[in-house]
Amino acid sequence: MMNNIYAIVCTGNLITFSVGTAITWASPELDKLEEINVISNQDQRSWVSSLFQLGGLFGPFVYGFMADKVGRKNTILAIGVPLLVGYLLMAFVRELASFYVSRFIIGLATGGMYAVLPNYVSEISEKASRGTFSCLLNVFQCSGMLFCYAVGPYTSVVVFNFILAIFPAACIILFYLLAIESPHYLIKTGQYDLAKSTIESIRGKGANVESELAMIEKAIEEEGRPSVKDICRSKGNKKAFLITVVLLCFQQLTGINAILTYAQTIFKDSGTSIPPEICSMIIGAVQLGASFLTPIFVDKLGRKMLLIISAIGMVLSELPLGLYSHFYAHQKEGSNLSYLPIVCLVVFILTYNVGFAQVPWTIMAEMFPTGIRSKAASLVTAACLLLGFFIVKYFEQMSNNIGLGVCFMIFSVCCAVSTIFVKFVVIETSKKSLEEIQTELNS
Repeated sequence: MMNNIYAIVCTGNLITFSVGTAITWASPELDKLEEINVISNQDQRSWVSSLFQLGGLFGPFVYGFMADKVGRKNTILAIGVPLLVGYLLMAFVRELASFYVSRFIIGLATGGMYAVLPNYVSEISEKASRGTFSCLLNVFQCSGMLFCYAVGPYTSVVVFNFILAIFPAACIILFYLLAIESPHYLIKTGQYDLAKSTIESIRGKGANVESELAMIEKAIEEEGRPSVKDICRSKGNKKAFLITVVLLCFQQLTGINAILTYAQTIFKDSGTSIPPEICSMIIGAVQLGASFLTPIFVDKLGRKMLLIISAIGMVLSELPLGLYSHFYAHQKEGSNLSYLPIVCLVVFILTYNVGFAQVPWTIMAEMFPTGIRSKAASLVTAACLLLGFFIVKYFEQMSNNIGLGVCFMIFSVCCAVSTIFVKFVVIETSKKSLEEIQTELNS
């Protein structure tokens, strides 16, 4: 019943589509909010942009707790509610405070999505297809980003945000009707018969259901009654936490969220000859196209190889962009290279999506034992989003103080360092069961 799994994963990822629109929402909307006098200065711009990340800091803890108490399915349904409410608020209430609140609660849902949905997908998937299903998250997220870049500049604040509210509403309805509960959660809560019928419904005839149930039971029994402290009690858990938190911090240090949030502003400041709105759409289209590459190669080339290719590509794109922006800003020359910013950012987005966009989330979902997976994912995601908050909040200020070019050169150095970390610290998880990964981490 592979089609059934695809339907479940795609329906759940309507939440991810909404998160994608939230990530790039500020790029077309900030200038419009200034035009209608909702925003009046740079500090307000930075808060409207970055409160999204700050809300995301708390989302993993709220929804991670829910995932262990009421189940993965009910938690994912609950994640859709702040997205729906937030977009409706921004559509119909024209007060700065309402935009602050909306961006915060949308971020809250985003943090929850990152902490819960990858784990849910990992738990309902077979190991041969787990990487592909997990990477569909990035495809839907990039689709949402492109939608925002393409529709946002050409619609009013009211119309645009009302349209964006449709997607979480659709997810809540369809996911409620189609989705199953995670077999891991069902066994963990003593619902053995329901877990068995659930696995049978998604694996189809001929599947070795008893073997899969036995593996899940064994893993849960070995974990006992876990707590947050258990992350530090075993070699495997400590190693998994180190790898995932550093990997996702490197993801933020590529500068991706600053680039996506302030795309139109970056293109204006870098001196490109192409209209910023068109540049943003090009970036969004490239990002969506590139997002299809990871599901194809993630289980063929392996997680580590994709991450290394991704990091090297980002270095080779951000470094020349930084040098060009620094040269252009200080010497007011270089118009004959005005195409360079869009070329560099296209290469950056392409190579980012090959690896660092989704592979760190896939690895996070694979590395922790079932019992502490939600708690560990909450901590890791919170650390990632906290760093993302500071980067987005202060990016425009840093760009004004030290120059846009220097910012990009700093990002490129971080990408270079990440290749060393991936090469020598990260373990390969491709084509391994969750139990095999635990064995390697503890060896």
